[in-house]
Amino acid sequence: MSSMRDAAAVRGATVVLLAAGLGLALAPAASAAGPGGVPEPVPAAELAQARGAVQSPAVLDQVGRFFARKGAPSTGQLTVGAAEEASGAAAAAPRLAGDTVPVYLLDAGFVSGSPGAPVARAEFTASKVVAADGQTASVWTVKQNGGWRVVNIATGGDESDYAARAAAGGGGTAFREPQINAWYVLRDGRVLPLDDEARRSVGEAGVSLAAYQGLVRQRYGDKLPGSAYDRAGKGGGYEPGAPQAAGPVNGGSSLPAVTAAAALGVTALAGAGLALRRRVAVRSADPRG
Repeated sequence: MSSMRDAAAVRGATVVLLAAGLGLALAPAASAAGPGGVPEPVPAAELAQARGAVQSPAVLDQVGRFFARKGAPSTGQLTVGAAEEASGAAAAAPRLAGDTVPVYLLDAGFVSGSPGAPVARAEFTASKVVAADGQTASVWTVKQNGGWRVVNIATGGDESDYAARAAAGGGGTAFREPQINAWYVLRDGRVLPLDDEARRSVGEAGVSLAAYQGLVRQRYGDKLPGSAYDRAGKGGGYEPGAPQAAGPVNGGSSLPAVTAAAALGVTALAGAGLALRRRVAVRSADPRG
């Protein structure tokens, strides 16, 4: 099991938590299901507001500092001094690239079979930012108290990249199954793979939406919030093919889920400045992470 977790963590790059207290999904429409389990799209006006929050000079300065540290967290021992970091931030000249996209994660209601539940729920938005030296980062925002708030900077640009890949391949809704780090696209009633983890999950040709629901219900149906699995404190670990995981990741303490799923009581964010791995195997009792 440890080798599978390590493989999932290989893709992990540092995430810097800029603020705690995630706990709100996007717009109310994002939780609704359209025909065939498709989530309602996040309105363009909302995405524009989220993008505007990222374009704040203060946020871009933080992104520049993130690039200057090569993605290292701002807590603990730094590899660069304050003056060097400030100089590096200016030299990074961060700029937005591509669209700001909603990020959809596997929905617990879909797993449990709730009527009308979408296959995934929009939990935050992501905006890809590029540095002058080619480094990339994904800036995450959530809607809170009527406005959009930047909550994370993560190395790489998976969220935007997979959304773009789905659009280029024929459209549909890109979404992630966090427990196995699988990215899919829901298109014409089928769940199709976008990465290697997803191909191992559903095959190259994908599966029908109904078949995928059966698959994730088998994986997580007994691990939802409030289940015996959850009450036993095993929310930190999941291994495909095992009816019960062998316990939490990292010696018994589950890591924070840096999404609005934290509001479900699966995990709690510890505070501003917390650092964690972007793709570490955060496998909670909630199917969204």
